[in-house]
Amino acid sequence: MNKCTLLGRLTKDPETRYTQGNESIAIARYTLAVNRRFKKQGEPDADFINCVAFGKTGEFAEKYFSKGLQVAVTGRLQVRNWEDKNGQKRVSTEVVVEEQYFADKKKESTPEEQGFYPIDESIEDDDLPF
Repeated sequence: MNKCTLLGRLTKDPETRYTQGNESIAIARYTLAVNRRFKKQGEPDADFINCVAFGKTGEFAEKYFSKGLQVAVTGRLQVRNWEDKNGQKRVSTEVVVEEQYFADKKKESTPEEQGFYPIDESIEDDDLPF
């Protein structure tokens, strides 16, 4: 079974491209910084894991995901091999996203964003028109 689950923060905004043709398909690529559970002296604190999301999942990532956002991802691990234009063999490992979820707490909004404004203490009740 090829299944992986990740929880991490986006290192930058997703990069999205669309296929050409009658029905273009979104392909969103992003990198998750996933904290390591245990850390040894001199080793990095996190792993940086490349993710790719296709179709509606890719469109969702393009629209709602941004740098620093914490997300949970499930998908499958994919390894691709190819030769670059210089004849060098290249290998890429990435997670093909099947599901993705927001994992951050809901953003605290300011009173102004909620439609409330601070009360001007200098206004007396007698000055109000009602």
